[in-house]
Amino acid sequence: MKIKIIVAAHKPYWMPQDELYLPLHVGKAGKPSIGLTGDDTGENISVKNPNYCELTGLYWAWKNLDADYIGLAHYRRHFTSRPLLARLVKGKKNSVLTLAQARKLLSQTDVLLPCKRQYGIETNRSHYAHNHNPEDLNKTENILRHKYPEYLPSFEKVMNRTSAHMFNMLVMKRPLFDGYCQWLFDVLAELEKEIDLSVYNPVEARVFGYISELLLDVWLDYNHISYREIPVMFMEKQNWPVKISRFILRKFSGGPFAGKNP
Repeated sequence: MKIKIIVAAHKPYWMPQDELYLPLHVGKAGKPSIGLTGDDTGENISVKNPNYCELTGLYWAWKNLDADYIGLAHYRRHFTSRPLLARLVKGKKNSVLTLAQARKLLSQTDVLLPCKRQYGIETNRSHYAHNHNPEDLNKTENILRHKYPEYLPSFEKVMNRTSAHMFNMLVMKRPLFDGYCQWLFDVLAELEKEIDLSVYNPVEARVFGYISELLLDVWLDYNHISYREIPVMFMEKQNWPVKISRFILRKFSGGPFAGKNP
């Protein structure tokens, strides 16, 4: 069982040494080397990184890696199979998912995902609308309506949930991974035709990375894919009071795009 998880990075950072991982410089096209394999090698969409974020790494893995299972993690976010107490004792760097642990987990399932992020007072649709341009989500829905209408019930179901698998993190058996990437990048290619990126600031322009986080659950639901959730560790401290206050503020203010769209 050959498993490979790429670790998307855009700057030098600590990397796990386990052979499970392949550190990948995402958005490498036209940039100085940071000593990692670049996503501008082989078949790639590296130049789209400002809009696709870590998805340029996912695309690179899809087109260039030879493995039975392929996954994506981030330089500051990693999967772990250890319970919280063990993580506190051993430390985060010693708690990152290992090849032996991944093999054991994947002997029981074809897909590993991060534990869902819970929004509680927000649906996925309203949360997106309060943080990004809601018209982009509407355009995505219209693309599905015309090109993949069979996915619309799953899209509606996922949009009405109050939780989602975020970060574009996953580990999938190769046939499933190929099927997901084929569908995802086709939908996003259509969405590119519908969005004028020139009017977005650099954060807003990451739109395809944001949209894809929700499309993963749509694909899983429609295709009846079973999976196992495992925790994700943030390798740096998180300022939860600030995050929570911003979440509440955007919920009740309508978000940065409130009033900008008809």
